[in-house]
Amino acid sequence: MTTQIKTMKAALCTGYGAPEVLEVSDVRRPTPKAHEVCVKLRATAVTASDTIVRGRKIPLWHPVGFMMSLVIGITKPRNPILGMVFSGEVVSIGEKVQSFDVGDPVYGMTGPEFGAYAEYLCISEKGCLSKKPSCMSDEEAAAITYGGLIASHFLEKGALAQRKKVLIYGASGAIGTAALQLAKCAGAKVTGVCSTKHLELVRSLGAEEVIDYTKEDALPDGVSYDLVLDAVGRKKTSTLKTQCRKALAKGGRYLSVDDGMPISRPAYLHKLSTLMELGQYRAVLDRVYSLDEIVEAHKYVDKGHKKGNVVVTFAE
Repeated sequence: MTTQIKTMKAALCTGYGAPEVLEVSDVRRPTPKAHEVCVKLRATAVTASDTIVRGRKIPLWHPVGFMMSLVIGITKPRNPILGMVFSGEVVSIGEKVQSFDVGDPVYGMTGPEFGAYAEYLCISEKGCLSKKPSCMSDEEAAAITYGGLIASHFLEKGALAQRKKVLIYGASGAIGTAALQLAKCAGAKVTGVCSTKHLELVRSLGAEEVIDYTKEDALPDGVSYDLVLDAVGRKKTSTLKTQCRKALAKGGRYLSVDDGMPISRPAYLHKLSTLMELGQYRAVLDRVYSLDEIVEAHKYVDKGHKKGNVVVTFAE
């Protein structure tokens, strides 16, 4: 008697290049190992990291690009299913799993292993995984994970608890909106830098001061910050950004999201959940696409002007 192979729908990255290298197809559904849970996904997100990998936007000759290719794949991704963040429900567990049960709503991040552009995903119970509180929808959970985890890492690295004045350059993106809210929750006075069309969003998230980088080339005389976080990375430059880097108070710290590989910790997810439950943090969703619209979602993110997060949902 033959066993029927279970399949699932997934977006496959067939090679490096434009969004059109992504194709939705049926593939074998994964089975959890001893310490893994299998999650039926309700939502994922198209992150900057996804598009960088898909388009191999860091050249192979660059040291970082070369190392990334060795890890991810030279001519195409070793795991053709991209996607780093997810929200869904545990549908099966390995025989040694202790922290999760079938039926648990969960959300988390796979990291460079990818795999979240699919209807099902297996992940270690000791990975970056957390139970999802009822106050969060799956779309919200998928939206807060990428930016929330990266912002949490760099703010901790920058000793946020000791900082009273914080500037976030790129305060309207996935990482920026997360960093702004986390800094506010820590009691800091926050200045956000963004473009004209996102000024109101950044104000609504709690920034006391907002600077439009499309209109301003310099900071006010004498202003300084205890922590400056570049939430967009070094490739995006401006005269104002150079000024922000220099505007540090004595003992101040400047950090870029390009400063090393961030560490994803379940503790960061637990904190985000708590802040969401307290009403002190909110997800910022720009657009929502279906898995069948994954190419269009990547095209939109490639433009580089998204507001917060772009979420992808799965059909029931």
